[in-house]
Amino acid sequence: MLSKTRTRTRALGALALTLTLGAGLSACGDDTDAGGAGGSAEVSTTEHNDADVTFASDMITHHAQALSMVDLTLDRPLDPEVQALAEDIRAAQGPEIETMADWLTEWDEEVPETMRDHANAGHDMGDMSDTMDDMGHSDMPGMMTSEDMDALENASDEEFQDMWLEMMVEHHEGAVEMAETEQEDGQFKDAVELAGQIIDAQNKEIETMNGLLDS
Repeated sequence: MLSKTRTRTRALGALALTLTLGAGLSACGDDTDAGGAGGSAEVSTTEHNDADVTFASDMITHHAQALSMVDLTLDRPLDPEVQALAEDIRAAQGPEIETMADWLTEWDEEVPETMRDHANAGHDMGDMSDTMDDMGHSDMPGMMTSEDMDALENASDEEFQDMWLEMMVEHHEGAVEMAETEQEDGQFKDAVELAGQIIDAQNKEIETMNGLLDS
C-alpha cells in the first residue's frame, strides 16, 4: 500500500511540473507574439520610447516636405493620374502630421518646425529650402535638398511631371525606411501601427509612380 501511495505521489508531482513548465513556455510564446509587430521592442498602448519620439518628429518633417512638393503641382499641367496621386498624398499625410504632433504634445516633446510653418508664414520656397538645410533636415532618408526643391520649383512644364515623380519616389523610399526602423525599435502601439500603414501605402504609391514614369 505504501508503495502504491509513493508511486501516485511521484506521478502527481511530475504532472504538476509538466503543467508548470508548459505554462512558462506558453507565457514566453505570448511575449514573443506581442512584441512581433514592433520588432525587438515590446509594444505598449501607453508607454513610448526614444525611437517613437524620433519617428514622430522626423516623419512630421518628412511629410511636411512631401506636402510642399504637392503644393508645387498646383497650376501645373499634369496627367490626371499624377494629379490624383498628389491629392492622395495630401489627404493622407496632412492628418498623419496632426496625429504625430498630438503624440509629441502628449509626451511633452517639442513639435518640430517644418517647411510648412514657413510657407504658412508667407515665406517663399527659397526661404523654406534654406531653413530646411539650416536645420539639417536634408540628412533624413529621401529628403530633398534645397537645390532639389529649387530645381523642381523652377522646372519647365515639360520637365516638371517626371522630375516630381522621380523625386517623390525617392522621398517615399526614405519614408518607408524610417517607418521600418520604427517597427523594429518603437514601443508605442499606435506609432508602430502608423509605421505599418505608411509602409503599405507608400510602397503602393511607389509602384504607381514607377509605372507612370515607365509609361
